Amino acid sequence: MAAAAHAAGATRSQLSKGRTNRRPAVARVRVAVRLRPFVEEASSTNESSCVRGLDSCSLEIANGRNSQETLKYQFDAFYGETSTQQDIYVGFVHPILRHLMNGQNASVLAYGPTGAGKTYTMLGSPEQPGIIPRALKDLLQLTREEGAEGRPWAFAVSMSYLEIYQEKVLDLLAPASGDLVIREDRWGNILIPGLTQKPIASFTDFEQHFLPASRNRTVGATRLNQRSSRSHAVLLVKVEQRQRTAPFQQQEGKLYLIDLAGSEDNRRTGNQGLRLKESGAINASLFVLGKVVDALNQGLPRVPYRDSKLTRLLQDSLGGSAHSVLIANIAPERHFYLDTVTSLNFASRSKEVINRPFTHKSFQPPGKLAQKEFMDPPKAKRARSQEELEDRTDSPDPPPSCPKHSPLKQLSNLGPAVQERLLNLDRILESRGSQGTSILSTPRRERTALEKALKEKDSEIQRLKEKYKELEANRLSQRPKELEEENGSPALPCPFPSQRVPMTKPLNRVVPLQLIQEQTTSESKTHVPKKESQKRKLQQEEPAEGLRATLALLQVPPHLLAESRRRILDLLNTGSAKELRRLQRIGEKKAQLIVGWRELHGPFAEVEDLGQVEGISEKQVATFLKANILSFVAECFSALPRTDA
Repeated sequence: MAAAAHAAGATRSQLSKGRTNRRPAVARVRVAVRLRPFVEEASSTNESSCVRGLDSCSLEIANGRNSQETLKYQFDAFYGETSTQQDIYVGFVHPILRHLMNGQNASVLAYGPTGAGKTYTMLGSPEQPGIIPRALKDLLQLTREEGAEGRPWAFAVSMSYLEIYQEKVLDLLAPASGDLVIREDRWGNILIPGLTQKPIASFTDFEQHFLPASRNRTVGATRLNQRSSRSHAVLLVKVEQRQRTAPFQQQEGKLYLIDLAGSEDNRRTGNQGLRLKESGAINASLFVLGKVVDALNQGLPRVPYRDSKLTRLLQDSLGGSAHSVLIANIAPERHFYLDTVTSLNFASRSKEVINRPFTHKSFQPPGKLAQKEFMDPPKAKRARSQEELEDRTDSPDPPPSCPKHSPLKQLSNLGPAVQERLLNLDRILESRGSQGTSILSTPRRERTALEKALKEKDSEIQRLKEKYKELEANRLSQRPKELEEENGSPALPCPFPSQRVPMTKPLNRVVPLQLIQEQTTSESKTHVPKKESQKRKLQQEEPAEGLRATLALLQVPPHLLAESRRRILDLLNTGSAKELRRLQRIGEKKAQLIVGWRELHGPFAEVEDLGQVEGISEKQVATFLKANILSFVAECFSALPRTDA
């Protein structure tokens, strides 16, 4: 029977390694409940348990609102007071280790109130080892067997150990490293730059790193537990495997072993001072964890992973690509009744969460293996740049007789229309000062940035043209009224200085305001339009000079500028999402981001504070401010008629 099971496991492993371009299979989060025995003080009073197991998968608990009824729960497994560490590990945790051999992720979470036995379940004792030492011992044994000489795969195992204490990510292997940040790479993987990573080849190596690091974890005494965990602990074990022969395929699986801090009722724990602050941070992170589970079950478009460091780190375990198991620890004492019901309700909701595990594989020739995940961002960027340089160096140089746009010859499979568009775009960039660098000869990332910058520049020029056309049309439409009121009507105050425009033929094209101002210097000179090359030069220089140069060119009075900034700031602080969308450069998504930021942090002190909103850069804030001030100035200019001297 064991041999047949091993052969079936090997077959599944081969099938998983050969699977490509398929949608990931669905894997539900599996949930088990463990009921700890009575503590010595409670057992001496002959107190009856408030929880009773019905079978190996279900239990019932007394209904606090009606003593004649009970609440029944159904889970994947239920372990009663007499269950051992071996029973829980073999029946619920050991089966997921095989997924790591296939390049997939797995996670084990211990959840429950304080004093329910979570840390004992994960760590155990010297006589009864917990899930962590048992899992590491079996995992290292599996890698030794699968990576033996003559096998097609070579394995490497490494570990990292951290804690989340008061929303700070601390490295337990290097306590002096300070608070670490959580990042996400371009493939959506969660990583922590600067986190210590120790290679382990045997269980002895694991103990040498893990035991001293465990003593660095923050613990404290409360009324309910003399060694209460004051932080969430996460042990990350990475299994990397590489084929010894072509095509040198690589696979990587991660095992998350998570010991969550327990939720606390400060009325019973008696927490004060620092302990009260710690329990507040623990309860807040567990509350966000419940919100994440509810959002996943309801299929909401936004899952609040970023609301807490804990949920950000568990993004792969809940609703991600990991095979996840949750062990909910509960206590039998009646004074734990509310905590027990809360834990059972959370476990019941968690078993509905759906994950989509898949194999993390890549292809690289030997010699280019690199540990990039835990690199600092500058180092990772230099490594990517070096790879791109090597790729470009490996490509053969074109012969001297090739034309300037020779890269198009490598795209001969494209249609003629696409090739023509690329050529036209290249000519436009060259004519606008690209310093002789062909867009087709640049790397893909730089070419994309140039195309984006060109598109933004053209849209800005087009928008300014439309504004000037609108201003010119308003001036010409108000000209007859000015002639009628010229005899006796008083002139209305105008926010702009009065300018004298000679009576010439109405302009049928866009002329910058600077050209109109130059006409007032000489009455004897007739209007001579600038050349197209000079006009294009002015349009190119204006966006580059920024907001101050544009406002100086338009001769905007200081009081009008201050009034426009005040109106924009009032609308940012009081406007609804619908009203915010009336602003320039603000769409539906940015309007929702502004409203959400305002609810969390309060009103904006200055318009420039808009750059603190996640998803809005400082460059976008400058463009937004420029566009809206120009819009306000244009509105004032069109509302007040201009008069000739």
